Amino acid sequence: MLRSGGLVSDKIIIELIEDWLRLHGGHGFVFDGFPRTLPQAESLMSMLTKLRTALDLAVWLEVSEETVRDRITGRLQCGECGFTTSSSSAQFANRPVCPYCDGRLERRNDDDLGVLQTRLQEFRTKTEPLGAFYKKVSILHRIDGNRDRDAVFADISKLIEDKTAK
Repeated sequence: MLRSGGLVSDKIIIELIEDWLRLHGGHGFVFDGFPRTLPQAESLMSMLTKLRTALDLAVWLEVSEETVRDRITGRLQCGECGFTTSSSSAQFANRPVCPYCDGRLERRNDDDLGVLQTRLQEFRTKTEPLGAFYKKVSILHRIDGNRDRDAVFADISKLIEDKTAK
């Protein structure tokens, strides 16, 4: 399913998050790529209510389909340690070797345009509704993800710093 662009089932993801929260508690965490569906978001809110913890911030990276396509088709990943970079990076253009473990940097098998179309459709139908969900509870912050990594990171860091300073 994942190789074809589909998502892991809500049931499995929710169980993993429940286990993680049970082990680590409900304070001081960042989830990247979760929740991806409305049922996952609703389950997270329920879990946090039981832990008497509020969700302080939801960050929405707004990225054009063109940028997504360019990033996916240019993505290189180390088969040994999972390090990920871009083929457009001058550092790796002539020598696609991982700077951490010397493993070979390669394109992932599932990084093709057909799989990307499935991923984008999954996003439109299952993930886009989360924007309205988190806007309704007033924790949604949208960031332009089309910019370079450092600018996006700086914006996210500032949001987190502002929330933790209160």
